[in-house]
Amino acid sequence: MKLRSILGGLAFFFAAALALAADAQDPRKKLVMLIAEPEYDTAKSLPEFAATFLAKEFRIVVVSASPEPGGGAFDRMSEVTDADVLLISVRRHTPPTTQLEVIRSYVAAGKPVVGIRTACHAFSLTGSKKPEPGFADWPEWDAQVIGGHYTGHHGHGPITHITPATRDDPILRNLTLPFDSAAWFYKVSPLQAGAKPLLIGAIPDQPTEPIAWTFARSDGGKTFFTSLGTPEDFKSASFQRLLRNGILWAAGAITDR
Repeated sequence: MKLRSILGGLAFFFAAALALAADAQDPRKKLVMLIAEPEYDTAKSLPEFAATFLAKEFRIVVVSASPEPGGGAFDRMSEVTDADVLLISVRRHTPPTTQLEVIRSYVAAGKPVVGIRTACHAFSLTGSKKPEPGFADWPEWDAQVIGGHYTGHHGHGPITHITPATRDDPILRNLTLPFDSAAWFYKVSPLQAGAKPLLIGAIPDQPTEPIAWTFARSDGGKTFFTSLGTPEDFKSASFQRLLRNGILWAAGAITDR
């Protein structure tokens, strides 16, 4: 029994060593998807999207936490440290203070961020709510990292008509425009200085709002964000192309040339 236990331990050790060696030799960039939101089922849609549209260029790692709002630890948060691109699909989550510091360090290093939908209020609670002891929020996340100014959304129902804000950005290459989305229309204006609108959304009888943009952050990093990201959006060829291009842009795989 003791010999079997030793052999089992050795087998596990060598399997882990081989996995690490394979990762070291993998030429693809590492895309970490940080997922914790209860509304849009991105724990399912994002990995499926990545497997279909990103597997050639990226090694995908999913880091998740309970989707319910409030405090809760992410699994495998250490994966964020050496990510080449960090994609955020999180809603009003306050992780342990040490875990939020990992994200802060990643951002402070000027590394690229991609956000979809609720990522603009990823680490902020509503109203005067405060994190539980040992957990942390980041109320300035939207302004500092996303480049937006989220103040809520319009009710469900109106279809958002989406048109280009510019014609010369590589993220819009091969994107069929205009297109429509049934996603609740986010109020995000005005964007922060350094943000470049890519797509504009409109619903009847309301001011238009940016739907997608890039943001040159003060830490020297760059962010791509879109307020789209519902399950229906993930079925749209235009959204699929937009998100793929945004991630490739963040990774430096497509440029203005």
